[in-house]
Amino acid sequence: MKHIIAFAGSNSKQSINKQLAGFAASLVKDVTVDVLDLNDFELPLYSVDVEQEDGFPENAKRFVEAIKNSDGIILSLAEHNGAYSVVFKNLFDWISRIEQKTFLNKPMLLMATSPGARGGATVLDIAKGRFPYHDAQIVGAFSLPSFYANFAEGKVSDEALNTQLLEQVKKFEDAL
Repeated sequence: MKHIIAFAGSNSKQSINKQLAGFAASLVKDVTVDVLDLNDFELPLYSVDVEQEDGFPENAKRFVEAIKNSDGIILSLAEHNGAYSVVFKNLFDWISRIEQKTFLNKPMLLMATSPGARGGATVLDIAKGRFPYHDAQIVGAFSLPSFYANFAEGKVSDEALNTQLLEQVKKFEDAL
């Protein structure tokens, strides 16, 4: 049986992106899923000096191992001021130092959501442009606008948006 990881690029305890990533992962058939929480991978702020003095933090190594041990990745990015959240950018910086081809050509369903009407579209575009340089095989992408109006009772409540998500999940399943 295939194994996937799902996580949000957020450390909010009520992360709407973690809710979306978990929901999308629940739609993937015939897989085991680990929903990762970035709060379980606390890291010092990346700097070359810290890396040279202390080496790679164990939590960064553990995250790289989670990627290596998976068959696919579902990631929903939080958007802070039009870019990655600090917690995700810091994790990304650390893990890309351990494994330059960070995503190891694993199929990825890349998503974002926000309370606003653009649904994290800006950070999604940044990631779609950047992640392929780190060996991301982005097989599907989805943006959920206006999270609180379109997500209820643990699922996408808008029929048209749910259909779009299901199409992207199918692409992800087919790539596994």
